[in-house]
Amino acid sequence: MKQIQDDNIRLNKYLATAGVASRRQADVLITEGRVKVNGKTVFDLGVKIDSQKDKIFVDDKQIVILDEKVYIIFNKPKDCIATARDERGRTTVMDYVNAKERVFPVGRLDRNTTGVLLLTNDGDFANKLMHPKYEVKKAYKVTIDKPIKLEDVRKLKEGVRLSDGKTKPAEIHLIPREKNKVVGVIIHEGRNRQIHRMFESLGYEVHKLDRIAYGDISYEGLPRGHWRHLTKTEMRKLKNTAGLLEE
Repeated sequence: MKQIQDDNIRLNKYLATAGVASRRQADVLITEGRVKVNGKTVFDLGVKIDSQKDKIFVDDKQIVILDEKVYIIFNKPKDCIATARDERGRTTVMDYVNAKERVFPVGRLDRNTTGVLLLTNDGDFANKLMHPKYEVKKAYKVTIDKPIKLEDVRKLKEGVRLSDGKTKPAEIHLIPREKNKVVGVIIHEGRNRQIHRMFESLGYEVHKLDRIAYGDISYEGLPRGHWRHLTKTEMRKLKNTAGLLEE
């Protein structure tokens, strides 16, 4: 069992960290008499345990924290596959991210799309971020083959018709001094190749696509091809966005 930050922690936090339930739900398990510490049923919601020595059971099944939860931001370069492994032997994000824990990407970016990619070993966190219900925003810098027409800007803002339905309204920002060939786009969906398809539907070819932010998390200060752990402030913002603030 890997060590968590504090050996002496509240029992409900231990159960939440182990992925058994939220802290509030863990309190319910305790009050129902379903939790044992070293073979003895506990009912005290404020009890603290030694995570390195005490043995915790829920419904007589021992609960062990196998891995600490890890949350990483990676500034993905071009020609890099956003998967843990590639059967064809191509470069993947794991050739850059050498975290000791086994992590996986949250969603995907095309091979030649650059920018923000989140990685974690927290499946609940990843699923919530990707769930359409929470409409987590993704911001992109899009370089196209010709100046965008103002009427097409309006269409993108209203939503365009794709093969899998009309897109939700996008935020569009024309970038000064770029002759309307570089466009800032913010979407709240995660369809396959959505940005490419949106512009292609209007007659444009995307030459470069860079995701500059996921939620409120940007790669500012993080060089291309580098990664780091998310800060506590960044985690709170993301968890708030996905309805996962600790209870």
